[in-house]
Amino acid sequence: MSIPRFLDIEYCQTDDALFPVAMAWSLADGQMKTVVIAPEEAWLPDDGDLGDFDLLYLEEQGVPLLELVQELHQDLPDQTVYVDGIDPDEILIDLIFSAVSQDAPFEIAPISELITGIDSDTLEDRRRQLMFDEGLEPQLPENGVYALLMLAQEEGLLADL
Repeated sequence: MSIPRFLDIEYCQTDDALFPVAMAWSLADGQMKTVVIAPEEAWLPDDGDLGDFDLLYLEEQGVPLLELVQELHQDLPDQTVYVDGIDPDEILIDLIFSAVSQDAPFEIAPISELITGIDSDTLEDRRRQLMFDEGLEPQLPENGVYALLMLAQEEGLLADL
């Protein structure tokens, strides 16, 4: 059995903008990678209002999109990658890959397609409870991936680790 892969994206959403600011994903061995994402100029709102996000930090610490895309091609080729199913993950992935005129090398599916014995509302409640029990900050994408990994482990889907 191959180990399922998971992904979570933190994003900025204002009245005028929606774009990714950080991402985490799991690898075949269950480890994770996390990156801050340098935004494309076209993603930024005209009024410069990014809410709680610091544009200078994103620009200085963020990984350029081309590097991110290359890494995702290397780490997740031909995979189904599971997400929590509550964020606009597909839209955000499309933004990333269309910015560099490429297609994503993976398919995105909600965790409810991997863990089918539990309805999606109960699954989301369990994910939130795991994050609370573990003291995980929900806005950090690595914590989102960790919670999905824990859910999969509870369901016996990570026996190879």
